[in-house]
Amino acid sequence: MKISIRLFDDKEVRAIWDEENKKWYFSVVDVVGILNEEEDYIKAGNY
Repeated sequence: MKISIRLFDDKEVRAIWDEENKKWYFSVVDVVGILNEEEDYIKAGNY
């Protein structure tokens, strides 16, 4: 697995590349935080 930081709307989203399945997995908490314009990932985790 490869751990990476990707960008969405110029904000960081944690991601992991699974070589075996050829898929990216993204942090839902990071994506929700961006969509809800949360400054703090802990607040985004409350959703």
